[in-house]
Amino acid sequence: MYKIALMGALVCAPALAATDAVAQKYPAKPIRLMTPFAPGGGTDTLARLIQPDVAKALGQSIVVDNRPGGGGSIGTTQAASAEPDGYTLILVSASYSTNELLHKLPYDTITGVQPVILLGETGLVVTMHPSRPIKSIAELIANMKANPGKLNFGSAGLGGLGHLSQELFKYLTKTEFTHVPYKGSGPVTTALLAGQVDSSFSSLVPSIPHIKAGRLRGLGITTPKRSRALPDLPAIGETVPGFEVVHWYGIWGPKGMPKDVVTLWNTEVAKVVRSERIGKWFEHEGMDVAAGPPEQFQNRIKSDVEKWRKLAKDANIVLRQ
Repeated sequence: MYKIALMGALVCAPALAATDAVAQKYPAKPIRLMTPFAPGGGTDTLARLIQPDVAKALGQSIVVDNRPGGGGSIGTTQAASAEPDGYTLILVSASYSTNELLHKLPYDTITGVQPVILLGETGLVVTMHPSRPIKSIAELIANMKANPGKLNFGSAGLGGLGHLSQELFKYLTKTEFTHVPYKGSGPVTTALLAGQVDSSFSSLVPSIPHIKAGRLRGLGITTPKRSRALPDLPAIGETVPGFEVVHWYGIWGPKGMPKDVVTLWNTEVAKVVRSERIGKWFEHEGMDVAAGPPEQFQNRIKSDVEKWRKLAKDANIVLRQ
């Protein structure tokens, strides 16, 4: 009996050792880091910025894979349905939390993915063409109340973060405007610079150069506190109590990823994001480093999704066709 048990243990030992070896070898092949938007956008830029250092830390190549379309929903759907083996992850922005309002998704935005790490947080900025006489959030509200629906607000797309930020502003201030959606941040910035639209709630990063050069006038920032990149620009919440919108970037993978792989990615990416090279880029772009545990990102996704669900219900916003 003892001999049989011993032989069984000896037979099982190599299999167990092989299993441990496979687990220890991760990553054993190239990793795909998806982004749900076209090259040149914020998610693509950040993915390519961190890719070399993360790949070096993991000892394996990382391929940035752009899957644009559907306001980001095409790429996120593909990532959510991928094999949860740690070889497919996706870098998303805060627009991820608004996707379900515009598209019927085959996964739950909160519980259907595995958060890995929240990279950083920044804000949107309310900009105005300099030919317009409006120079503050208070003046903007007064103008909108005196001229309901006459001001045109451009956005990077229907149902995106910029659009819903405008809807939140309208709801809290009880004002009206005309929404003009464009296909991306580039086109709406071009339209704004040309004076084809009056205003926009735009990403802080591409707006900073135009504000500093006087080509656009900044009125306010959507974050709770002022941005260190534009310290003279007030937070909208200083004029509109309760208004707050945070623009963020984070990495998640398919639900069911091995816990040790999630921990590995979180640890190594956090080191990269806190490095001097990436830190300087974040500071220049007005972004604050997050880089906490996966739970930090989980909480951010949950709070934002619930925020936009509530706004859609309270303001009777219907975006799905």
